[in-house]
Amino acid sequence: MWGGVVAFGYLGWQIYGTDLINAGVQAEARSELEAALAEARRDLPEPQKVGASTWHPEPKPEAGDAFAFIRIPKLGVDRVVFEGADDASLTKGPAHMRGTPLPGQPGNSAIAGHRTTHGRPFHDFDLLEAGDVVEVETAVGAHTYTVRKVEIVAPDASWVIDPRPGGWLTLITCEPKYSARLRLVVWAEMTAGPNLGYVNLTAERGDE
Repeated sequence: MWGGVVAFGYLGWQIYGTDLINAGVQAEARSELEAALAEARRDLPEPQKVGASTWHPEPKPEAGDAFAFIRIPKLGVDRVVFEGADDASLTKGPAHMRGTPLPGQPGNSAIAGHRTTHGRPFHDFDLLEAGDVVEVETAVGAHTYTVRKVEIVAPDASWVIDPRPGGWLTLITCEPKYSARLRLVVWAEMTAGPNLGYVNLTAERGDE
């Protein structure tokens, strides 16, 4: 009997206890990030003219730093994003996978997030479908992405973050809920934002 109590207690802590801790972490990070973005915008590199478009470059953040907001209106998601999708960052919120471009830049940017613990930022990702909107705000501004495809893949399907031309956001979480047996992947294409013209130009050239 006591073994069952301990097991259920641990499960409750994993689901609800980590949510409570994460709420505090996110609240603190949100306040700090709002101030950090305002400061970062004063120090950004000058936009570069590329043909008829303008490119707004952005330096990569340090591992573990909060650097962006991700908002998904359909799901009520509004979270701080951290750099580096390791265990430490993922306990704080959605995390950008190092080695992929930053959101808002050309290429395939990848963000991972927990589905059942640590705030469950991607808990209802199974409700997303083609046409839904995802917004990511970094120091260069807010970029809007439109969901194009949702797929369940094996946990070792590293090809989902392969480079691709244009501007893409790949969102990854566990599948099904309360299990890490598979991965649920959402691909969204950039459809608005300060770098859209430049991203479209790179796509025409076939850049990745």
